[in-house]
Amino acid sequence: MKFASFSLRRALGDFRKTGDVSAERSRGQTVFHRFAADSRGDVAILFGIMALVLIMMIGLAVDYGRLVNARNQTLEAADAAVLAGARALQTNGGDQAAAIKVAQAFYKQAVQSRISTVSNSDTINFAVTDNGTAVVSQGNASISTPFMSVAGVKTLPLLHANGSDYAKAVLAVGGNAELNLEVSMMLDITGSMGLGTKLQDMKSAATDLINIVVWPDQSKYTSKVAIVPFAYDVRLPSTAFKNATGYTAQTSSPCVVERMGTQKYTDAAPQSGQYVMVHSSSSKKASPTPTCNLTSSAEALPLTSDKTALTSKVNGLALAGSTAGHIGTAWAWYMLSPNWGSLWASTSMPAAYNAPKLKKIAVLMTDGEYNTQYTSKGVTDGSYSLTSCPNAANGVCSSAQAVSQCAAMKAKGIEVYTVGFMLDNQMAVDTLSSCATDANHFYNSTTGDALKAAFRDIALKISTLYLSQ
Repeated sequence: MKFASFSLRRALGDFRKTGDVSAERSRGQTVFHRFAADSRGDVAILFGIMALVLIMMIGLAVDYGRLVNARNQTLEAADAAVLAGARALQTNGGDQAAAIKVAQAFYKQAVQSRISTVSNSDTINFAVTDNGTAVVSQGNASISTPFMSVAGVKTLPLLHANGSDYAKAVLAVGGNAELNLEVSMMLDITGSMGLGTKLQDMKSAATDLINIVVWPDQSKYTSKVAIVPFAYDVRLPSTAFKNATGYTAQTSSPCVVERMGTQKYTDAAPQSGQYVMVHSSSSKKASPTPTCNLTSSAEALPLTSDKTALTSKVNGLALAGSTAGHIGTAWAWYMLSPNWGSLWASTSMPAAYNAPKLKKIAVLMTDGEYNTQYTSKGVTDGSYSLTSCPNAANGVCSSAQAVSQCAAMKAKGIEVYTVGFMLDNQMAVDTLSSCATDANHFYNSTTGDALKAAFRDIALKISTLYLSQ
């Protein structure tokens, strides 16, 4: 019995020990499972990783935001600067150095509020290009990147390296400015233009204007120029001569002088009772005997966008006779008048007055006083007077007739520029001053360079500003 009792106690003890071990093991497994199942640490780890990514993204966003802000300010400043520079070209007689200074000043003022670290790297500057008709920006600038510098990217450029971001302001006419333009140039080829290099200076100046005003793309909008050489008279193509004068006989001298009657200072269409007179060699015959002081190379050229034809016409001009300025003035007007369109081919017909997106401009150039006028027979009155011309068909001298024509022309909405070249008396100055639209449209050039500057200034003023990039 004792043995059995001992054995039972031992067995119970071993059971308890075994149970304790199992219990401990079970408890260990429970703790492990609880630890393994505990997800609270995951959140902390994920948060740490996400926080790092968020900090990096915020840093990138800050650097990018600074870049975008500085870039936009720089682009806007460059746009404003090139426009200001190009506008200066329009108003300062084409002084390129002065225009660049204006652009630089505008740019400097516009970037004052930009992030300061950009200024140290800013190499943006300005230049005049395209034969003096455009202002462009050049160079670049960069911005520091505090956050990206951790990855080795310390700075970023504000503009693209290929120059596509450069600003360019263009002085444009015709299709480039979404504007139709008609310009008529009256050019003096009288004998006095043979002094020194005056004729060549005029040719260079007129060619310069043509090159600026007539642009290649005429597909949607057009810019056209007409050339009216004058001296004693104006020479017309044969068909235009017949329609303007009513003279139907064949002639090799298709030159015209002034118009008489109630329409003498208007642009009423030519017809019976209001034709222009034929320049006649004799006042003794019942009908005029046509004559010309201008050679065929000085035949008037109606409105065209053919730059080759225009420059060839100008370069082929030769000297001839004295100064019937009122006749040149009249034909500078008729070239722009829709009432005279029937004289020309359809491509040279002037558009209607006040048509949308249209400018009509007359440029009147002479080197002296108007001293030749005609009788009712189409011959010179012989006076060569500037103030008293009783035998003139219209009772007054050439200058007075020109001023009346200019007043009527301006009333039609035509903008009139006048250019004097080495004018030798006050009456010549007064005539051109009166003919001009205003004081800013009159140029009194005293040298060949000044004449070229005047024509260029007119071309730039005619132009319209736009940003091409």
